[in-house]
Amino acid sequence: MPGKIRIFADSTCDLPPSWIKEYNIGIIPLYVVFGEESLRDGVDITPEQLYARVDQIGRLPKTAAPSPSDFIAAFTPSIEQGEDILFLSISSELSSTYQNALIAADELPEGRVTVFDSRNLSSGIGLLVMKAVHAASEGSSIPEIVALLNRTVNKVECEFVVDTLEYLHKGGRCSGMQNIIGSLLKIRPVIKVVDGSMTPAYKVRGKKEKALDQMIQNALAQVDNMDNDLIVIVHTMAEEEARFIQKKLQEKTGARQVSISTAGCVICSHCGPQTVGLMYTKKPS
Repeated sequence: MPGKIRIFADSTCDLPPSWIKEYNIGIIPLYVVFGEESLRDGVDITPEQLYARVDQIGRLPKTAAPSPSDFIAAFTPSIEQGEDILFLSISSELSSTYQNALIAADELPEGRVTVFDSRNLSSGIGLLVMKAVHAASEGSSIPEIVALLNRTVNKVECEFVVDTLEYLHKGGRCSGMQNIIGSLLKIRPVIKVVDGSMTPAYKVRGKKEKALDQMIQNALAQVDNMDNDLIVIVHTMAEEEARFIQKKLQEKTGARQVSISTAGCVICSHCGPQTVGLMYTKKPS
């Protein structure tokens, strides 16, 4: 009989707060760093406050992983209560969060903490977290849940429409010339997560609606391969557009749940306001 399992994730999983509370998911925040000031994502700073500060000072914050001591402090109470921990981290290609969690796990009693590299970001992690939560509630052991996640991790589809190149430029992810030309031609980049990294997938020129429609069509082209349990639309201050996509996908996919979530400060600082993402998993082969 497996022992009690507690699922943890980091703050980039972008799950709705109501789910985090309902399923008792432990969240370990990354940091948003303005100069000498380190702020915990979603605890000390909200996306609205982040954007206001960026507008005021004209530059982006850096982001930083939780330290091993942050993980030890978060995990210890659960271990002392007799819970075994499964932690799902943001992709190791994007952050040192995974490595720091492994360091912490080595410092804690042997076998009590299992660390899983999601190879994803944002609600792409969230989809895996919810699979882990449901499997744990059905009595699966941690090795069984990890086996399920390993079968699923490469099935996660994660695509973002970025509204402006300004934040990618400020963050060093596109040149000044690309930013100027992109703004003049109204080019909207679409970013996918491929092999654990953020990759420019394609660009759409013209109105944002055109880019959103392309993202919807890409998803609908996969409808026969789609795991119909859960689709998540994540956004940074673009709720109206997220609701438009939600309605379309509810009509066209027959998914049991099409949910909307707001992105945390780490995703916001990299992609900028009015970004909209769409995440789902494909059926196992």
